[in-house]
Amino acid sequence: MRKVLDTVDQRTKLVGENRLELLLFRINSTQLFAINVFKVKEVVKLPPLSSLPGSNHNIYGVANIRGISIPVINLREAIGFSPMPVTEDSNLIITEYNRSVQGFLVGKVENIVNMTWSDIMPPPKSAGGHNYLTAITRIEEEGQARLVSIIDVEKVLAEIIDYDVKISDGVLDESLISYMPGRKILIVDDSSTARKQVRDTLSQLGLEIIEASDGLQALRLLQSWADEGRDVTDELLMMITDAEMPEMDGYKLTSEVRHDPRMAKLYITLNTSLSGSFNQAMVEKVGCDKFISKFQPDLLVGVVQERLRTILG
Repeated sequence: MRKVLDTVDQRTKLVGENRLELLLFRINSTQLFAINVFKVKEVVKLPPLSSLPGSNHNIYGVANIRGISIPVINLREAIGFSPMPVTEDSNLIITEYNRSVQGFLVGKVENIVNMTWSDIMPPPKSAGGHNYLTAITRIEEEGQARLVSIIDVEKVLAEIIDYDVKISDGVLDESLISYMPGRKILIVDDSSTARKQVRDTLSQLGLEIIEASDGLQALRLLQSWADEGRDVTDELLMMITDAEMPEMDGYKLTSEVRHDPRMAKLYITLNTSLSGSFNQAMVEKVGCDKFISKFQPDLLVGVVQERLRTILG
């Protein structure tokens, strides 16, 4: 499995073409779950764990991987099932999200599948707002269509790690405060948790937040404004978009905006938990104006202020 995960160059090209690879795994005998391979550092058999007294109840222990201590999250318990028992099929998926490294205790790791974002659908609205899925898809397995549930890892982590939306002293430019109330920012992210983090940060500045849950939804909104004769760049101070989203990812969204003369000058910030070096290359390729890694309230505020200074001259 580690050898498969080493194909970084190939996966980079896939993401740039509105494609992704999913790592499929099980946490029970009946369902298939997945996360984006680009978030995965490696997959190993579950090593011996040390206890971590006083930690969140979903932290199963700490693994020592080549001298680095990594917290291990019992993923099945974290998303509302009974705790994951340790068996000979137990594996550890080591991931990097939002500049932190953690391991997820899972069962059997199946394989990697190549998909397009157009094949990835949001979970049904009937699932409610408290589920732990960011999307669903279907794959062919032994001649049968199987449903795959894609975990909203950012929601899982937000319930374990305390993400503070407080803006640090000295970050806010007092001379800009009066210019912020009423200005609009479009947030595009498939994770309701991620949208809430950005909304709670920027609403402190009096900014009006508009939300979209995927790239296609955002593009259709912008196109509808343009069709009505509204100037998109006048309507929005900026758009802040995630990279990975169902139906249309943030790179494809940016490319579509840049190729439409009615909205081509819209200021776009990529805000993602993917690795910085990779995203910097993609920012330049598709034409984003800025890249920041999740979740950093001070950097979000800094980007908004930088954009506002440009407009005010």
